[in-house]
Amino acid sequence: MMPEVSSENNDRSPPATETWVANYGDILFRYVRLRVRDDATAEELVQETFLAALQGLKNFSGQSSFGTWLVGILKHKLSDHLRRQGREKSAEMDDDSAVNGMFNSFGHWTSMATPHTWRSSPEELAQQADTQRLLRLCMEALPGRYREVFVMRVMDEIETDEMCEILQLNPNNLYMMLHRARLRLRACLESKGIGRD
Repeated sequence: MMPEVSSENNDRSPPATETWVANYGDILFRYVRLRVRDDATAEELVQETFLAALQGLKNFSGQSSFGTWLVGILKHKLSDHLRRQGREKSAEMDDDSAVNGMFNSFGHWTSMATPHTWRSSPEELAQQADTQRLLRLCMEALPGRYREVFVMRVMDEIETDEMCEILQLNPNNLYMMLHRARLRLRACLESKGIGRD
């Protein structure tokens, strides 16, 4: 999902460099902050984006708005960051007691963890400001790798092959992580009263 970037430059020429941070810094930060765990990493990726844009300014063709071009650079920086993280062994996959506790020894839901039928559709819930705020909180609570795969798949709509390459995972591990991320998000939202009308 590409953020909307307003541009005062209708002719699609790059604005003066001294205006970049003021005009595009917040939108770039919000975009990347949802995808990484902390503000410092998000700020670093935005700074790397501005530096890469400055160094590659001659490559800006004007086929898209300048803001959209910056977001494209940021997406590459984010992919590089996730690749580097993917090389590090993730202990989160080895023991996920939060999800494992939802099932008994036969792989069936425990009575406390059985999902409830939600009366409102996801589309209806997504329109509510309180639901959006709680979803952000629940996403923040996800372990880093679960959060990454959820955002990449659901929000960025990245295909399996590309995700596996970026995160250096095999498809089975990717699907398992997506499943666990969804289970954790649902449990978190239900614990906050969402879906239990």
